[in-house]
Amino acid sequence: MTSLKELQLSNSPLRRVPDFIALGRLDRPIGIYLLMWPTLWALWIAAAGNPSAKLIFIFIAGVVLTRTGGCIINDFADRNLDGHVKRTANRPLATGRISSKEALTVAALIGVLAFLLVLLTNRFTILLSVGGLALACTYPYMKRHTYLPQVVLGAAFAWAIPMAFGAVGEKVPGFAWLIYLATVVWTMAYDTLYAMVDRDDDLKVGIKSTAILFGELDLLMVGVLEATALVALILLGLQLEFSLWYYLGLTGAVLLWSWQLWQARDRSREACLRAFLHNHWVGAAVFAGIFLHYSLA
Repeated sequence: MTSLKELQLSNSPLRRVPDFIALGRLDRPIGIYLLMWPTLWALWIAAAGNPSAKLIFIFIAGVVLTRTGGCIINDFADRNLDGHVKRTANRPLATGRISSKEALTVAALIGVLAFLLVLLTNRFTILLSVGGLALACTYPYMKRHTYLPQVVLGAAFAWAIPMAFGAVGEKVPGFAWLIYLATVVWTMAYDTLYAMVDRDDDLKVGIKSTAILFGELDLLMVGVLEATALVALILLGLQLEFSLWYYLGLTGAVLLWSWQLWQARDRSREACLRAFLHNHWVGAAVFAGIFLHYSLA
């Protein structure tokens, strides 16, 4: 027999907290890490290794809010498709545990909080944030119209880079776009691995991705994209005359990328997902190189 306490708990609004956590993927923070690392690359370089505590807080909090809001927008756009994909079938919007109205309300609140954070910076950064919002809202619908939605995702994930430079110096120097390029193509690489997890289901429901576009050349193209990111980061290091520490960080990234390609060689769902999740360490390795350059060089 159900106790009064259990009955009261079952009727409590708190019982829905896990669903809202899952809606924003706060229980799966890999997306936060993947968005955070390039942001910190840019912030540290823009501030010559000495960013203010205020800007570190603003950008890390902004990363959490942006990624959370982006997940909600993505799930709203895919609410009628996620139920047909094995990996996403149990998401709160797909199952109806959270309504579309509730999801949009939460996304709007998160958007307001993110904008309030941007207001703590400067006019130039505020203007740049409009572009980031447009990219974040556009990406979820790209997979219906193009086999390159990962390009738009990369552009959205990398948008914090010009914003970081804008927040520090109210301008975006030319070399900052090398970081932007590296982030875009790296995002395309790891999101292709992620899309390989769902490729069979995506083909059935008509979702497009680079994993489908590349076909049997998928891992080769992931390697090409990673090599492009590496070249951009090397050019950045040469232009800014970075020390050995930076290149040791890049060496770590190359080793990690190599492991991922080997890990995903059989293209199984589990292996591709492990390879995707492993990219968190790539971002950390590059940041470690940047941090040590400014701290020890």
